[in-house]
Amino acid sequence: MKTWKRNAVIAGVLVVVCAGIYLNWLYGGSTPELTETLDADKILGETTLVVNDTIDQSATPVLQQQSSDEAFAQMRLSRQTARDEAITLLQETIAYADGEDVSQTDSQLEQIISDALSESEIESMVIAKGYADCVAYITDDGISLAVAVPEEGLTQSDVSLLADIVMSQTDFNLSDIRVIGVE
Repeated sequence: MKTWKRNAVIAGVLVVVCAGIYLNWLYGGSTPELTETLDADKILGETTLVVNDTIDQSATPVLQQQSSDEAFAQMRLSRQTARDEAITLLQETIAYADGEDVSQTDSQLEQIISDALSESEIESMVIAKGYADCVAYITDDGISLAVAVPEEGLTQSDVSLLADIVMSQTDFNLSDIRVIGVE
């Protein structure tokens, strides 16, 4: 008897939720696209260069920087957007390709996934070593590691530690690693 009551209550809640979803869809109109909801200036504006046109010794370009948290968020967003576009393109290629093209495209897709995992592992290890934040970019030419600069600045031992973390997680040589400090 109890199971019948419980099932009736669950079914009633399910009907109410489904009705709410349907009414929301019916009277809510179309769902907005992601590009319509995001402000393009906030996405594209990493730094702004302001130049004074007067010829004066004190007239120097001024960079208006965002905070380091916003910079790292912007880097992650741009990396993820580029990766998502590449994955979508490769998946479309796989859907419309024949035998030989599929294996090559499949290996490219696997490489993107492998690079994403390596970047994530490197970022986690760098943060575990006490750095505030970092973003890793793996390309065919090497790896770039953007690291939040500690208060005392990046020292040679910091760069060595970061390079060691990268080399332990990837097959890159020391000459393929670029460490960039973000303040």
